[in-house]
Amino acid sequence: MSERPDHRPSPSAAKRAGWRRTAAPPSATPPEGPPATAQPAPAAAATPPDHRSVIDSAVYRDGRRVASPATLADTFRKLREEPDGMAWIGLHRPTEPELHSLAAEFNLHELAVEDALEAHQRPKLERYGDTLFVVLRAARYLDAQEEVEFAELHIFVGPDFLITVRHGGAPDLSAVRRRMEANPDLLSLGPEAALYAILDTVVDGYAPVVEGVQTDIDEIETEVFRGDPSVSRRIYELSREIVEFQRATRPLVGMLHGLMAGFAKYGTDEELQRYLRDVADHVTHTSERVDGFRQALTEILTVNATLVSQQQNAEMRALAEAGFEQNEEIKKISSWAAILFAPTLVGTIYGMNFEDMPELRWAAGYPFAILLMAVVCVSLYVIFKKRDWL
Repeated sequence: MSERPDHRPSPSAAKRAGWRRTAAPPSATPPEGPPATAQPAPAAAATPPDHRSVIDSAVYRDGRRVASPATLADTFRKLREEPDGMAWIGLHRPTEPELHSLAAEFNLHELAVEDALEAHQRPKLERYGDTLFVVLRAARYLDAQEEVEFAELHIFVGPDFLITVRHGGAPDLSAVRRRMEANPDLLSLGPEAALYAILDTVVDGYAPVVEGVQTDIDEIETEVFRGDPSVSRRIYELSREIVEFQRATRPLVGMLHGLMAGFAKYGTDEELQRYLRDVADHVTHTSERVDGFRQALTEILTVNATLVSQQQNAEMRALAEAGFEQNEEIKKISSWAAILFAPTLVGTIYGMNFEDMPELRWAAGYPFAILLMAVVCVSLYVIFKKRDWL
């Protein structure tokens, strides 16, 4: 690990004098005489409410943990006692009073605090004076459900503090803290080093998601050519996840390039610069793969639509052929029914047995009736045959 360059000193009391609250040394002796009338404590020093959202709070000096305060108020007090210390506060879905107490203590911008309270932000990087506000979208692949779960992470980085506000289950920042505590040389570089570790963890967490999505796409391709009727819905759901994945990864490329552009201006340690460049390379690679997934799904959706259209055309053609054959059969049946109906009609008329009916006492009446039936049937047969009904 390279030494900290001389032009970038560690956070000191002189550097923080312009923005951080001051307090009397803990060893100061109160003046003699009767106690003075109690004055209301300033809002910045007000004791914040205790809440389970404080996952871990620690104060570090030279990269080593020197205190693990139980409350935010204890963290504020301990940090005042450590001029060269750094506070790392981890929160999970904090309450509004907690964030406001942190804003009063560390001079956080109200717009950044408002964003941290609402967990529906796009990844971004904004600078408010000496404070850097970063929004990240972490992701993890759920094998059982075969879907991607996203979570939001808001980070405040100041000269001597780093505050993480997590909305969701990922990433596991306790592992990040243990990793940094195991490498005090890196952690001694200050809050920017902790920010690098968090960025690295979030970006590394994208790798299993990329592999899981790749597996899903391979399975979808097989289902498409197999003719699975449910594949269209799966393509749609995976497309939505990939769009969300793009929204999480694509802004990181510009964010990290923005950080790298400020290396010289803010005196970032050279070793830390190398680490951040490595993270930027990983983000670029991930973003390119996600873009490739989007294109692959678009092509798969086109192929699926073509196959579905072909299948529908084949079914319509089969239905048309079946209808044509059925129509031919109906024509044949109708033709024979008409042919058979003619002699039935003649026979029915002559079978009424009325005394006064013509031709009843005619000697040629019977042959005439048979001849009439034959002529009608033959005529109908010839007509239907010419029309291809028979």
